[in-house]
Amino acid sequence: MSAGASASARPLTGVRVLDFSRVLAGPYCTALLADLGADVIKVEPPAGDDYRHVGPFVDGESALFLSVNRGKRSIALDLGRPEDLAIAQALAARSDVVVENFRPGVADRLAIGWKDLSRINPKLVYASISGFGQDGALAARPAYDIILQAMSGIMSVTGAPDGPPMLVGESIADVVAGLFGSWSILAALLERQRTGIGRHVDLAMLDAMVAVQPLVVARYLASGEAPRRVGNRHALSAPFGAFRARDGMFVLAVLNNKLFATLAGCIGRPELAHDERFATDAGRLAGEAVLRAAIEAWSSALGASEAVAALVGAGVPAAEIQDMAEALTSPHAEQRGLLQETRHPLLGTLRVPEQPAHFGGVARGGIAPAPSLDAHRHEILAELGGAH
Repeated sequence: MSAGASASARPLTGVRVLDFSRVLAGPYCTALLADLGADVIKVEPPAGDDYRHVGPFVDGESALFLSVNRGKRSIALDLGRPEDLAIAQALAARSDVVVENFRPGVADRLAIGWKDLSRINPKLVYASISGFGQDGALAARPAYDIILQAMSGIMSVTGAPDGPPMLVGESIADVVAGLFGSWSILAALLERQRTGIGRHVDLAMLDAMVAVQPLVVARYLASGEAPRRVGNRHALSAPFGAFRARDGMFVLAVLNNKLFATLAGCIGRPELAHDERFATDAGRLAGEAVLRAAIEAWSSALGASEAVAALVGAGVPAAEIQDMAEALTSPHAEQRGLLQETRHPLLGTLRVPEQPAHFGGVARGGIAPAPSLDAHRHEILAELGGAH
């Protein structure tokens, strides 16, 4: 049975996932699957997932753990003990998917690697998420988000042109790996419907980080030169980026001639659209300083919200710059159900994220909270029946 109260109508109802992963990339992957109705059994060591002990804390409970382990069931197993290993292998025999994010070779040493578990269950889809993949020159290296951001090229294009390389303000390598992990698992499950045979998925966080930068990769492949930092500007188009208003900043994006003409009219400078200097993207990029001065001469007399309202009303893509509190409490976020309420046995009512896709005819919400350590042991063992 799934931990989600309303999972019966969800796309992955009936799919069982055995989750040996910890910290972020793997748990984020399996949280997305749980959101869609999969029964995710989280196998933890006796001390629990590392994220249980990482803040920020809410009355002693890790907010990070609560966020990325929603909707799962927990059983604590010491895989070095033969009896606990036997339980893990029995669960694998009855699962559709296994997810692990140990360093390469560790799962094999624990006897829960692809070779061992696929012998037990040939239909198993087995996803290994690691920093650099299961083979290759870098496979044995440890990996954290900052390492992958540094090595994937994304830091080199993030930040001001005259400043140092900058981290993206999220553990983006873990999140991207989790996204590609869930995507690849679903593809392998679909393949299994056709072949009846499972598949080992080897997903490297570094590979995923390169794959998630199609614009940067394309610019390199086209020119042979590595793209560099441009700050809030666009590398190929203008005007684009952050601009000053009377009381703060706002952003706008102009990527074609029609939008540029609309912008010029909106700021009271229609003649700019007929200036040969600004007739192309390349020309506008070269004359960005002139265009910025014209835009800010208009916007500096307005509040950011007023400037955005005028631009959006005219059809120019623009927005105020929101912090996370504003992004999550906006009327739009409420209407789209980005956060859902769940009832935690110790903390009471909590709000947690839910995957963003809306499936027609499937209600959102009904997500179970992240489990307490080993909370579902008796339930899970009972489901194994006579096996253990």
